Amino acid sequence: MTQVQKRRLGRGLAALIGDDTTEEAVVQDIRSLRHVPIELLRPNPNNPRKHFAEEELESLAKSLKDKGLLQPLVVRPRNDGSFEIVAGERRWRASQRAGLHELPVLIRELGDRETLEIALIENVQRSDLNPLEEARAYRQLIEQYDYTQLQLAEGIGKSRSHIANTMRLLTLPETILRQIEEGSLTAGHARSLIATESPEELADKIIALKLSVRQTEDLARKNPSTHAQASKPEKDPDTRALEKDLSQALGLTVSLKHKGQTGGTVTIAYKTLDQLDEISRRISRG
Repeated sequence: MTQVQKRRLGRGLAALIGDDTTEEAVVQDIRSLRHVPIELLRPNPNNPRKHFAEEELESLAKSLKDKGLLQPLVVRPRNDGSFEIVAGERRWRASQRAGLHELPVLIRELGDRETLEIALIENVQRSDLNPLEEARAYRQLIEQYDYTQLQLAEGIGKSRSHIANTMRLLTLPETILRQIEEGSLTAGHARSLIATESPEELADKIIALKLSVRQTEDLARKNPSTHAQASKPEKDPDTRALEKDLSQALGLTVSLKHKGQTGGTVTIAYKTLDQLDEISRRISRG
């Protein structure tokens, strides 16, 4: 994937999901608009959103019974003649409850990466994802499609610190992740637990006492992780990726230590004098 392709994440989303109101886009949508039997529609297994509130689905289903589905779903064709939903799974689920037989769809030819991008951006922009769904989607784009946190931040209009802090939630124990999904803990509560010695014990205390996020932060400061205090802070994915690229280019181990606005250091490790000579030769040739 090229740098240009990565940086375009988020651009043109309105056109892809049918929200572009320019004349050219409207004509294109009319040409790609179809009404298909609801049984031919399939959910996207990689949709970041996994949880759909029952109350929301019931409310939307009642509306659809009266007015029908006004906004088309965005789908991509599958080899078996069916269509995979790219955007609009909640509307599809509610339409099933409403007893609708056909749904309007906009057909788009999209790859797996583009499908995940659109699903992530649409859900993030509409605040439909819970924090863990958002974190897992970020991780999938980084691990499978080689995005960096900075590229994601630029593409979806979030800060890089938001991306990093959201992904850090995935380092918490599974019991706490379930509590977040169930709504017992908020993301704000959970972030305060990341660097504590006994996060599960503190989580139970937070829930039992119904502590606010500010009270949780105070509690967490009194129970820091001894491991977190003793160990060096973990490097972010962008730094690790750059270390890997430099190491592969040189054939030697390269370590980066970034110190923010004051710069940083680059360390190249060698095992033999021949390797040291090779480093010197490359720098001199520079």
